[in-house]
Amino acid sequence: MTQAKPQFASFEDYLALDPEELPEGRFEYVDGELVAQMPESSLNDEISTYLFLLLVNIGISFRLIKTGTCEIEVAGRPRTRIPDLVILREEHPELTRRRLTITRQMPPPRLIAEVISSGMQNRQRDTIDKRRQYAEINVPEYWLIDPETQTFTVLQLENGYYIEHGVFRGNDGIHSVMFGALPFITDQVLKAGK
Repeated sequence: MTQAKPQFASFEDYLALDPEELPEGRFEYVDGELVAQMPESSLNDEISTYLFLLLVNIGISFRLIKTGTCEIEVAGRPRTRIPDLVILREEHPELTRRRLTITRQMPPPRLIAEVISSGMQNRQRDTIDKRRQYAEINVPEYWLIDPETQTFTVLQLENGYYIEHGVFRGNDGIHSVMFGALPFITDQVLKAGK
């Protein structure tokens, strides 16, 4: 049986919807509709989950790290994104108690990380479209983890744009603007601990 796609008169109507009324699965809000997103590849899921574990091990509260479940309101089209990994601010759990959606009226997350999916369209989405959208909402640090090029890129927000803080490969230790030198290497993340 086919389920009708919900239609919304405005983004505010969508936000007012009770989370239990949302269809199951991953969706982005686009022009009054929910557009289904493909599930992540197992590699992307393994990398983001492993990165979650590494970040918890360096002392970041597991309550503040979300993998593939936190919806972020951005400007443009689509109007929402669901990043592979988000590090929230201390005030976000209270602000998102009803629904795990960070709106533009809230402070931005501390950090967003995306594992770049294969394919030219996906690469453009993560490296150009999302990069612009996350900069517009002032996310201070953006990580691009690229299994194809075997790189881990740390971008920092400066004057409304992301600039490269570092591109890490192989046995390179990763240096974050926010967290300093991280106690793990690029290959460890890209191979998801294997």
